Amino acid sequence: MAAAGAGSRSRSGSKSTSKANNPIVTPDAVRPAPVLLVVGSESVFADRAVSNVLAAARAADPETEVERMEAAGYLAGMLSVATSPSLFGGGKVVVLENVEQANEALVTDVTGYLKDPSQEACVVIRHSGVLRARPLLEAARAINAPEVQCQPITRDDEKVEFATNEFRRGDRKITAAAVRALVDAVGNDLRELAASCSQLMNDDETARIDVDSVERYFGGRVEVTGFKVADAAVAGHAEEALVLLRHALATGADPVPLVAAVAMKVRGLAKVSAAGRGSSASMAKSLGMAPWQIDRARRELNGWDESGLATAVMALAEADAGVKGGGRDPVYAVERLVLTVAQSRR
Repeated sequence: MAAAGAGSRSRSGSKSTSKANNPIVTPDAVRPAPVLLVVGSESVFADRAVSNVLAAARAADPETEVERMEAAGYLAGMLSVATSPSLFGGGKVVVLENVEQANEALVTDVTGYLKDPSQEACVVIRHSGVLRARPLLEAARAINAPEVQCQPITRDDEKVEFATNEFRRGDRKITAAAVRALVDAVGNDLRELAASCSQLMNDDETARIDVDSVERYFGGRVEVTGFKVADAAVAGHAEEALVLLRHALATGADPVPLVAAVAMKVRGLAKVSAAGRGSSASMAKSLGMAPWQIDRARRELNGWDESGLATAVMALAEADAGVKGGGRDPVYAVERLVLTVAQSRR
């Protein structure tokens, strides 16, 4: 089996927590190696890494045998048998699934195998990253086994980056506004977001996917998000913001995350306004925002002054208390907030 190429320690929805010097590779760059680690709970990245290893192994040798083993049901000796040379030749890939559930037999066999791994096989150790069975990970790292880190993506800017990369992988162009709209619509679950990106690329034949395309396929879901409400309020479109808000509430949205969405928008404007001039990239870390968020906030600040921002921030404090038990009617609290924010813009 060919050794995996060492990639930079760039994010695949992950950040390195290992102190070892084993190479970190992305799910797209991973290649077969005698021992390969796939670590983390984000199944989108883990499944993609395993699929790419299998595809690369079969491309090099169509006769490659693949065997998957569940850690919890492992029986002593299975790994040795699976990695033994075949009488008919051909490579072998053994995928050890859910190694965090390893029983004593698996721990013993893998520990022994790592001391002298077969160069004719690829053993993939897939582990969710929890504490259980972590000594196996450290033992694999100690022999410089390549590692794909598959940590969950939770931050909004990371989801935008992930979706942008999905279209880049598919060799398709999409506007930044369209990516933003897509994440707003389906960004809560990464697997669903990946599937939505794939759907758009398959169904939309335009040279450059835009917001209209996203609205056409996911419009009903885009409209009920708090970010849509916040965008309309900050733009001073009070009537549109209220229509979107009432539609969101009617379809089951909770007032608390709606207020949070408006708060994120207004506080972003306030931070960027107070920061003054400078490049977005240089200001990003100090403001705790992505460069694209700073650029967008600067565009949205048109029509806002210090007095208007102060009024909006005070309204946020009242609304936050109102939807968290400090008022009699949470719906009234969020409606009042949206109106106040919209009317605070010049």
